[in-house]
Amino acid sequence: MNEIVAPLSATPSAVERFLAQLAASCADDSLVRVTLSSPVAPATGELASVGKILIRLIDLKAVPHLSLTFRQPQRDVTRNLPLTEGLAWVRAQLGVTFRNAHLATTRRDWQLGIPARGEVHLVTHRPGTKTAPPRSHDEAKHSFLDASARDWLEGLGIADVSGRIRPAMADKHHQISRYLEILAHLAADCGWAGAPAVADAPLLTVADMGCGKGYLTFGAWHLFHRVWQRPVCVLGVETRPELTAGANSVAVRIGAAGLTFVTGDIASAELPLLDALIALHACNTATDDALRRGVEARARLLVVAPCCHQEVRPQLGQPQPLAEVLRHGLMAERMAEWATDGLRALFLEWAGYRVKLIEFVASEHTPKNLMLAAVKVGEPFRDTAARERILRFKDFFGIHRHSLDPLLAPLPKTPE
Repeated sequence: MNEIVAPLSATPSAVERFLAQLAASCADDSLVRVTLSSPVAPATGELASVGKILIRLIDLKAVPHLSLTFRQPQRDVTRNLPLTEGLAWVRAQLGVTFRNAHLATTRRDWQLGIPARGEVHLVTHRPGTKTAPPRSHDEAKHSFLDASARDWLEGLGIADVSGRIRPAMADKHHQISRYLEILAHLAADCGWAGAPAVADAPLLTVADMGCGKGYLTFGAWHLFHRVWQRPVCVLGVETRPELTAGANSVAVRIGAAGLTFVTGDIASAELPLLDALIALHACNTATDDALRRGVEARARLLVVAPCCHQEVRPQLGQPQPLAEVLRHGLMAERMAEWATDGLRALFLEWAGYRVKLIEFVASEHTPKNLMLAAVKVGEPFRDTAARERILRFKDFFGIHRHSLDPLLAPLPKTPE
């Protein structure tokens, strides 16, 4: 539960209390990160075009420093300051160049708000993580997008001919990198991570539904085929033939064995039996079509990132005690999104999957950042309690129909 700490008018001030917590977290090695956001006004110099600043504690030659990452639209710039100087620099920014500051520690999180008018407040809540990151500065961040990915990154226009990421594609590159991090963890849950233990490892079959230009499809193929050197067949499905033709051209040019793109839609494209089905940003009920196809294809892993949510909103009732909140259109819209994705998770549990809801990428890269990841762990359509949870949920919100309702076919009668 959040605790509202005394406003600026109290002694000591909210800003001083925030800075004291920051200094203490650096001293006891509990600092996770600091984020400065909500710029006061357009700045010049090193702060020009900076939307936020990410700060972490590092060691340079055994001396503690604050490492500042200036997030700009087309690039990031890093500056390292000795700890004392860094703390003074942060103090100088609060309320002058940035109105919000978030301090994450392994003990508590602290949120400082400095409005243009009104009281300054400091809010504290439970920590988001209980593990501090390493303080090593020289340790390179692991990325699956190393030099071996250069050919397809260049072919898809993400990198230029020298291998540098094009500024306009920096967010896309970040999205692919984050996606591969998540996919690698999910593959580990399925026992697929790393090089196969035997030379004749079984072929993995992956379908990427509604794959667009194939950015993430190439990424999945790269992870399995090049990084882990597993036998894999990756199929990209997209309705626009010009996009599948372009992606196939790149795949042929780089010799991407096992990677193919076909023209078709999510609901009806012919699919083999699958090990994994992926559908990122499929619009409205196309996400449900993908989930249903994945369940029908007996996929071990399902990964979707829903896009727009239109089916549930017109049906959404106003049950008590939520009615007074849901009479506001914006709240009803957000509740409909929440209910839609919540129902999807319940349907997948009924189908025998263990479900995770994950933040795909940070909201500054894309507002459509929720990912549903499901790993098959049991027999489908056997847990009657899971089925009952779906029915109760729909009844509570007045949802009469949902695109995954075909999965609710009556259970076969037990022979007497």
